[in-house]
Amino acid sequence: MLKQRILTTLVVLPVFLAANWFGGWWFVALIALCGLAAAWEFYRLVSKAKAPAMTRLGLVFILLLLASPALGYGDFITVQGRLLVLGVVISLLWLLFRRQKETAFASWVWSLGGIIYLGFLFSHAIALRSLDGGRDWVFFAVIANMFSDSAAYFIGRAWGKHRLAPNISPKKTWEGAAGGFIGAIIAGIALFYILAFPAGFGLLQAIVLAVLVSLAGQAGDLVESLFKRNMDARESGRLLPGHGGFLDRIDSVIFVSVLVYYFVLSFNAGWWRWL
Repeated sequence: MLKQRILTTLVVLPVFLAANWFGGWWFVALIALCGLAAAWEFYRLVSKAKAPAMTRLGLVFILLLLASPALGYGDFITVQGRLLVLGVVISLLWLLFRRQKETAFASWVWSLGGIIYLGFLFSHAIALRSLDGGRDWVFFAVIANMFSDSAAYFIGRAWGKHRLAPNISPKKTWEGAAGGFIGAIIAGIALFYILAFPAGFGLLQAIVLAVLVSLAGQAGDLVESLFKRNMDARESGRLLPGHGGFLDRIDSVIFVSVLVYYFVLSFNAGWWRWL
């Protein structure tokens, strides 16, 4: 299990580093691929456990939401809002033509949930890359989260005794969570000296952001664990040996992308410069 986890990381990490470095449609393509693969896993689990999801419609709108930040048709939130309205209306109309009427609205709720979760929220990763200095902000977000995840995993396995959320994810511990914060802080300090950040972003801001990244990443992981528990599944898929499925891998990145995107906007507006 551990060997597979490391080997998968050694394959996936260079792909991410290259896509983020070159940016543009390389990065969009990577995020879209991961988002669509995770969405397929999401809808597959929902269809098996709850109600037949509108998978094809969901995948179309998830792709539109993921690609929209790179298309430059207007303000990010405005474009996303219009796409979400369109998705709500079309998915409701779609129900009228479905054969299974008894589970129609359960299907609609889960289908729309996938669009919001994996389309709207995950699109913040592309929106973050599109900001000034986006390449370094994305590197900070993903690498700090990776260190947090790895530290939480190893420290939790070695010293974890006190359960963090036994009704959601029995293996997660407070010791592991604390290790995640330490790992993120170490990564944040190192990245502060390696990457190029705008004037006013100092070491203290980097530490604060690293702590927030760890908090968001661990929260995102717990949210996906709760989803899998509701679906009576241990993993979202098996496409990434040692990690499970794509949804298992990007669950924390989704929340981290949202957090760092709005952190950068607020920093640019001067909200964090008092630190």
